[in-house]
Amino acid sequence: MEKVKAFLRKKDIVISWQRYGIEALGAMAQGLFASLLVGTILSTLGQQLHIETLDTIGGFGKSVSGSAMAIAIGYALHCPPLVLFSLAAVGYSANALGGAGGPLSVLVIAIVSAELGKMVSKETKIDILVTPCVTILSGCGLSMLIAPAIGSAASALGEVIRWATNQQPLWMGILISVLVGIALTLPISSAAICMTLSLTGLAGGAAVAGCCAQMVGFAVMSWKENKVGGFVSQGLGTSMLQMGNILKNPRVWLPPILASAITGPMATCLFKLEMNGPAISSGMGTCGLVGQIGVYTGWLTDVANGVKASITAFDWIGLILISFVLPAVLCWALGKAFRKVGWIKDGDLKLDD
Repeated sequence: MEKVKAFLRKKDIVISWQRYGIEALGAMAQGLFASLLVGTILSTLGQQLHIETLDTIGGFGKSVSGSAMAIAIGYALHCPPLVLFSLAAVGYSANALGGAGGPLSVLVIAIVSAELGKMVSKETKIDILVTPCVTILSGCGLSMLIAPAIGSAASALGEVIRWATNQQPLWMGILISVLVGIALTLPISSAAICMTLSLTGLAGGAAVAGCCAQMVGFAVMSWKENKVGGFVSQGLGTSMLQMGNILKNPRVWLPPILASAITGPMATCLFKLEMNGPAISSGMGTCGLVGQIGVYTGWLTDVANGVKASITAFDWIGLILISFVLPAVLCWALGKAFRKVGWIKDGDLKLDD
């Protein structure tokens, strides 16, 4: 046993919640931000401004999200170069085969293959062949074996959301807003879930509300720790950046969840906010304002089809309140109260630089 422990220390393999649940997960969120989310922002801007080149560049960014996440995980695990570079193939396969659970598949599989690659790194005279082969074979093999199952588990959450859409608007608004908002922050794809379920209409509006509560909520709550950079990266990027902090102190997640439970039913019952644009936009929230642009394009389509007479001031007020104002105010107030009672302490929401 002592020899095993010595070998693991030599290879810098630390089997701990800190290393895998906080450091690796936090790095993965940054990889996701630097690929899928930035790519989505650029692609959406290109589509709205009719700049085809920008849309194409955004597409390139989105297409390498699996590889970016896996390499980010490898960086957090202190992988040697040959392992780190080999993780590009591992991340691609895990994300592609994982469906709605793509990011979660990447997290699990990249950790396993990275550690296996580290074990054999520089242990043979043909390291340049052995290390990449072990890393890629183990990672892609695991992707083929378990990524589809992880994707099915993530889709099961989608089935719960589908059930929620059949309930009356008040409870539907609460359930969908909370569940999709949670999915947005977890290492699974809320956008993929919404797209798979064709989550549009009032259900899509509730999903937008939940995502905005998470993104805007965390951005406002963590202003003290992260200032402008953190505000933008969370408010226009992803609340998944906070997953490492959530694992350390789950109470920091309560204000955005409570806010989504309030704004969701307001979206469905008061403002009748519908997402009749692309279903994927329902799960994007304020990421590059994709959710808001989706609602707006849906309005335009409804007006063109005669379903809606016109876009009213009440429509705009509802969209702005649900997307920005209410999440900011509610999470600011709740966050301040949580800090006062000691549930959230200074530094609990600090993002890695």
